Amino acid sequence: MSDGNRSLTPNLGMGHPHPARIYDYLLGGKDNFAPDRQAAEQGLAAAPDVRDIALANRRFLVRVVRHLAGLGVRQFLDVGTGFPTSPNVHEIAGEASAVVYVDVDPVVVTHGRAQLAKRHNVHMIQGDLREPADVLAQGGRLLDLREPVALLVVSVTHNVTDEEGPAGILARYMRELASGSHLAISQMASDVSPERSAALAGVAARQRMTLLPRTHAEVLAQFGGLPLLEPGLVQVPLWHPDEEERAARAQLSRVWTYGGVARKE
Repeated sequence: MSDGNRSLTPNLGMGHPHPARIYDYLLGGKDNFAPDRQAAEQGLAAAPDVRDIALANRRFLVRVVRHLAGLGVRQFLDVGTGFPTSPNVHEIAGEASAVVYVDVDPVVVTHGRAQLAKRHNVHMIQGDLREPADVLAQGGRLLDLREPVALLVVSVTHNVTDEEGPAGILARYMRELASGSHLAISQMASDVSPERSAALAGVAARQRMTLLPRTHAEVLAQFGGLPLLEPGLVQVPLWHPDEEERAARAQLSRVWTYGGVARKE
């Protein structure tokens, strides 16, 4: 399969939009280029909720890492991490934890390595979510895969096509991870706000990027039958909400993204 047809990497050059850089722009970051900003603004014009979704996904990640660290998880593999944005996984998990960030974009990886160079237990590697063997081989040199690992796949699987099979890809990761490992997923929903999610998918398609919102049942299938932690698979503001999320409950209709965490027994 050529790079031009791969959903996560339609083009990594600065002259074309890329999901990691678009996400960075939506979060208020500076690691993006004019095509990324243009693509993001086109998405916002079609579905103004997109920025709310990006911010809610980041808050979901923060709460997931905090919750898992509280359960004693000390190893985190964050695949499709995008540009470092504070607070990031290692800042939440604490000094006692080991964190490996993974992204396919070499610009993201170079930037991340420069920022993390002085941290002995935090690393950035280049890898593709759809190549579990390679990601785990690299990650296994930095993490102890005989011990539980939290696999974080936040706001990524909607960039994977049905033909590539996100559920099968994630199952391959979880087969190799130790008992007691966790899988955290968030992914855009197609059945919360169908018109807006379809409009955004259309904008992405015109930009030659894959963005596939999915139903609750389709996202649930990505966990491969693993038992989910409470409260199950829900819109991300409802997953262990903090005061900020509870205050924003009236805006729930604007955050059409599902999230959940499962545990491998």
